[in-house]
Amino acid sequence: MTLPPTLPPGGTHPIGDPVSLVVRRQVRPGHEAAFEDLIGELVRLLSTWPGHRGTGVIRPPAGLYEYLMVVRFDDVGHAAAWQASPQRQAWLDRLAPHLDGETSIEHQPGLEFWFTPPGSPVLAQPRRWKMTAVTVLALYPTSLAITLLVGPSLAHLPLPLRSLLQSLLVVPLMTYAVMPWATRTFRRWLKP
Repeated sequence: MTLPPTLPPGGTHPIGDPVSLVVRRQVRPGHEAAFEDLIGELVRLLSTWPGHRGTGVIRPPAGLYEYLMVVRFDDVGHAAAWQASPQRQAWLDRLAPHLDGETSIEHQPGLEFWFTPPGSPVLAQPRRWKMTAVTVLALYPTSLAITLLVGPSLAHLPLPLRSLLQSLLVVPLMTYAVMPWATRTFRRWLKP
C-alpha cells in the first residue's frame, strides 16, 4: 500500500510551500482498536520527523469504517522523504492486516485540502488569497459558535486542553459541513 513520493498529477509544489497528505483508509470491522493503537504510534513517530507540522485524524461515525488523516509538512521535500522512509514502510506493513480496500492518498498544498474535490487536479485551485478569505469567513463563525456553545462548560479546564477539545469539534465540522457548503456557495468567485 505504499505510494512513491510523487507530486500531484499535473502540478508542482514549490519547495518551502506547505503540503498536506490527505489519507483515507477503510478499517476492517472489528480491527478499530488495533488501528487506533497504530495511529497513536504513527502520531508519535511523525512528531519527531523533520518538517512535520501536525497530524489530524477524523474518525468515522458509528457503523462506518473510513478514517481520514491529514498529515501536514512544511514542504514537499519533507513529505516525500517521509513517504519514502523505511519507518513509514515498517508502520504500513503492520497496518495492512487491519485494512479493507485501497488506501487513497492525495497531496494538497497549503489550504487546498478544503477547496479540491477528490480527484481534481491541483491546477484547478483557486487563488490563495481567495481561499484564505473563504476560510476566514467560514472559520470565524464556526469557531465563535463552538466557543459560545461549549466554552462555558469547558471553562474549568486548562487553556491548552480547552483549545484542543474545541479544535476537535471545529475541524471535523469545518471539513464535513462548513467548508463544503462555503466552497459551493462561493464556487463562482473561487474559480481560478
